[in-house]
Amino acid sequence: MKLHTSLDHLGSVIVGHRIGGQTVPGEERLELADPARVARLTGSPDGGQDWIDEAVAVARAALNGQWRATKPVERGRLLTAISRAIAANEDRIAAIETLCMGKPLKQARGDVRTAARFFEYYAGVADKIEGETIPLGQGMLAWTELEPVGVNAQIVPWNAPLAMLARGLAPALAAGCTVVAKPAETTPLSALILSDICTAAGLPDGVLNIVLGGRDTGAALSGNADVDHVTFTGSVAAGKKVMASASQHLASVTLELGGKSPLVVLRDADLDRAADGVVRGIFWNAGQICAASARLIVEAPVAEPLLDKVVERAKRLTLGHGLDDPDLGPLASKAQFHRVGDALVQAERDGDTVLLGGKPAEVTDLPGYFYPPTILRTRPDSQASRREIFGPVLAVSEVPDAAAATELANDCDYGLVGGIYTRDMDRALAFARALNVSQVFVNGYLAGGVETPVGGRKDSGFGREKGLRGLQAYLSTKCTTVTFSE
Repeated sequence: MKLHTSLDHLGSVIVGHRIGGQTVPGEERLELADPARVARLTGSPDGGQDWIDEAVAVARAALNGQWRATKPVERGRLLTAISRAIAANEDRIAAIETLCMGKPLKQARGDVRTAARFFEYYAGVADKIEGETIPLGQGMLAWTELEPVGVNAQIVPWNAPLAMLARGLAPALAAGCTVVAKPAETTPLSALILSDICTAAGLPDGVLNIVLGGRDTGAALSGNADVDHVTFTGSVAAGKKVMASASQHLASVTLELGGKSPLVVLRDADLDRAADGVVRGIFWNAGQICAASARLIVEAPVAEPLLDKVVERAKRLTLGHGLDDPDLGPLASKAQFHRVGDALVQAERDGDTVLLGGKPAEVTDLPGYFYPPTILRTRPDSQASRREIFGPVLAVSEVPDAAAATELANDCDYGLVGGIYTRDMDRALAFARALNVSQVFVNGYLAGGVETPVGGRKDSGFGREKGLRGLQAYLSTKCTTVTFSE
């Protein structure tokens, strides 16, 4: 896609908060930039406490008003209309996400399709949220109802802006909640487009509200006493602050935090298939996904042949502006660029061996934040094998056998996802049972879709998103018991 076409798409977005179905302009205090060209794109307001308070009050009024009276089947129809409108705007949204975040255009298109699928999936669930009866014997009748938890705050990350917002927004709306969302300060535009799509589809005013801003705005949202549930995706440190803030008014929270996910390859694996999985798992979106297979744990007898295949595939990956559809775009920001650089400096101090990459990449006519695919042979106690880097950096460890692989895979502060490649299904299932994570991929890393639940354990947080389990955070169970004479 041509740059001027994408800039035209970007120019079509009116930047401002979306509160009560209205666009609310504000003073430009934040800057959005193209990380490939290091060029300013536009400015954005920083909402702060006052606009958060206004948005939450509007969401509360909508919850108690028209939205509560909307039948579940009508909620489902609205979500279906939103899904179709997202799909119809794929070119526009994908171009904007690529410009603001840097990811390859084909990956941004995939994110838009995923967002549309979230709304399609939960549209089919909206009128099937059912309670149950409880047998208590003669003279008594008890039943449960699943009610919306209330006003939901969603604090959305920058690495897949639209898809991550849709992941929480679609089930929240299906459940009957109202939402105040704060997108990441560097990638807010697709959230504004989605809000406009929802309004055009007929979503009542105030059901979805978007407040733009940085950390202080996010803190004001999670700390607002009229918020009933907070959905947050981000770092461990920020997640702990969100949880502490929400606890002051006893709001429930869903936290998806960091990851350092293990991918185990046993000696009997199909090495070509495994190499493909390794490369996709760590270098997709330049490694900027929570579920990236950042730790490769391989049985020693096949370590060298597997690494040869992984390195050979990684060398073929192209870098460039996301609009040119390379394999890897730039890192999303200057801060992310320095984070990866600092991690690689520490890896050198720790004595890790660089097998590929390790230094910033030079890309013709682009001064942006590029790192090439980087592969390190690491020790189990090195920082590169234990700390989340959130970049295109693979930490490789060798182990003598499958038992040692499982032990090392679990020797981590995080517990998001993991994977294994092996032809032995007994070993694969034993590994899946033993691994302390929420989701395990066998012979297909990152397989699945919106139907498969995911969430954290340990420092990766808690709560589940996607699939039917993803509804639970947005529902509250009420039980009614009646005593009567027979």
